[in-house]
Amino acid sequence: MTDFVQLWLQKIPQTGFVPLDGVDLEALLQRLADRLHQGTDGREVGAELVRAHLTDPEVLAQTLPLIADRELAGAVAAGYAQALRQATMAEQEQLTRAVLQGHASVERALRASESRLRAIFHHAAIGIGVSTMDGRIVRVNQAFADLLGYTVDEMCTMTVPQLAHPSDPPGMWQLYEEMIRGERDHVRLEKAYPRSDGGAVWTDLTSSLIRDEQGAPELTIAMVHDITEPRRLQESLEHQATHDPLTGLPNRTMIAAHLERIFETAGRVGLCYLDLDGFKRINDTLGHLVGDALLVAVAERLAGCADEPCRVAGRMSGDEFVLAVRDPSGPDEMRALAERMLTELTRPYEIGRHHLRVSASIGVVDSDVGATTPAELMKAADLTLYVAKSEGRARYVMYDADRNARQSARYALAAAMPDALDRGEFSVVYQPLVSLADERPRGVEALVRWQHPLLGELSPSTFIPLAEETGVIVALGRHVLEQACAQAADWARRLPDTPIFVSVNITVAQAHEPAFPSEVAKILADTGLDPRLLVLELTESAIMDTDGAPLAALDGLADRGIRIAIDDFGTGYSNLAYLRRLPIHILKLAGPFVDGLRNPASASEGAAVDEQIVETIVRLAHALNITVTAEAVETRLQADRLRQLGCDTGQGYLFSRPLPPDAILPLLHKSGPRFAAHP
Repeated sequence: MTDFVQLWLQKIPQTGFVPLDGVDLEALLQRLADRLHQGTDGREVGAELVRAHLTDPEVLAQTLPLIADRELAGAVAAGYAQALRQATMAEQEQLTRAVLQGHASVERALRASESRLRAIFHHAAIGIGVSTMDGRIVRVNQAFADLLGYTVDEMCTMTVPQLAHPSDPPGMWQLYEEMIRGERDHVRLEKAYPRSDGGAVWTDLTSSLIRDEQGAPELTIAMVHDITEPRRLQESLEHQATHDPLTGLPNRTMIAAHLERIFETAGRVGLCYLDLDGFKRINDTLGHLVGDALLVAVAERLAGCADEPCRVAGRMSGDEFVLAVRDPSGPDEMRALAERMLTELTRPYEIGRHHLRVSASIGVVDSDVGATTPAELMKAADLTLYVAKSEGRARYVMYDADRNARQSARYALAAAMPDALDRGEFSVVYQPLVSLADERPRGVEALVRWQHPLLGELSPSTFIPLAEETGVIVALGRHVLEQACAQAADWARRLPDTPIFVSVNITVAQAHEPAFPSEVAKILADTGLDPRLLVLELTESAIMDTDGAPLAALDGLADRGIRIAIDDFGTGYSNLAYLRRLPIHILKLAGPFVDGLRNPASASEGAAVDEQIVETIVRLAHALNITVTAEAVETRLQADRLRQLGCDTGQGYLFSRPLPPDAILPLLHKSGPRFAAHP
């Protein structure tokens, strides 16, 4: 803090006249520095500088760079500008009263005060100008002339309308006319004046009407204070708040405001919502610097597509961009625009020494503004974008209301899953795993169902993909494992002479969880289930996609006595080599192979091949001491042929549909009916 004050103390005297001696100045700066360090509002610090009469513009210019926090520096500047404006307005009021009193006084009083008024007029720090009712400028002080880059004589040859600027506020000149007619005595606003060098200076303008002794309008007096630098700082902060710092495009906030204006003033709206395909791979392989440079290049091409006043391009986040269109002519224009965007974006990029190509997926919406809202428009475009991605990427897809309704319902289900899990809406049913030799139950597979309060019972194919996409699958899988182990432990206590194992599906996400083995151990300990009565099922692709990490977890689980099953064997990699290396105990044949055995008497060539594949897999598995379970067994002919081929167990509607725990209990007794008795 001491170094900051000393540096500040060195900078301030460089600004010119300082109305404080060294000791007082150092004490002031130390006090203000302490307030900045304590988190005091920077506006008050800026105002304190003005109250100390440190009002030379260079004071602010030397102070702001010393403050590292840009937001705090902006607050100091704003407080400084506001206090300076208030001080200036007080001075303006004094000047106005003096001028008005001077013109309203008798001739003797005017002559007595003329020299004092002249000194105030000429030496005032703010610009002052006097004009007649026909707009001729008859008198200006040096400060006003210097502000606009003219001489005093040059300005006295000009008229008030010559000082108009394109940015003049709407209605400003109407207010001036009202003042000329005597209908208004004062006008105050921010106005830009054109300079002689072609630039512009922003001012805080106060214009007052001077009346003659009869009260008729006689002159106008304008007083202007330079606010160019504070305004530039404000504009810079506003730009940063509404524009993406990397690409310079409007950000999400500004796009939302732009859409609001379109919905207020237009009859139709179009929106292209795009996402770059494979951008993460570029970031991960080539680095974020290359990724950022690519985003800048993409933004430039999108800005080139927004080449009409009715089009605005923006960056929403990451590699997501939008292009909004006011009053498009219809779907054909939006299709043409989307095709143009795809063409532009797929041209090669030269990023440093890298030659890159990138594609994009685009969701396109064209709608009447009365049929939607900005939020619904963005949602529809976002959903349509993901349809484009799911259909293969590198394409655009037009919004379709029916498809959007289906997508919305799908996302609603996904959003409802966490709370549904907390409310206990997910239940577990069980399907018997039957020995094909004697057709008695050996185990059950646990299958999850969602008892939706509105939609009724939902099958796993409806919600499991959503659970995997949203990450809920880990919690859901844990819930199913807990329920299945608790139920199997209860059956073990009820049927001590009939050991029934429970088979539970494990997802890739669960297998990748570092704590998964310890979670399984804890569940077994909490439920009291013998580990030998638990089978964990993983798909072929899950095992082959784990890059080695889950393999160690499988070994650890097997060492506890838990058996590992490969589900849907034959639909994935079908890599037989890993069967020798991994602790695999059960192969579950995929349903398509079993379906080929439905009617061997009229078997086609494909069915004969399926039978040979099944026979080969069974022999190989048995050679490795692995048992084989056939899924989707639905006919007696399938069961008989599978038994003849040496398959160990079967599962399917021939034996039983999935049932709740109470309904399946009678089927698990050794003394219960053989499944062969059921058609």
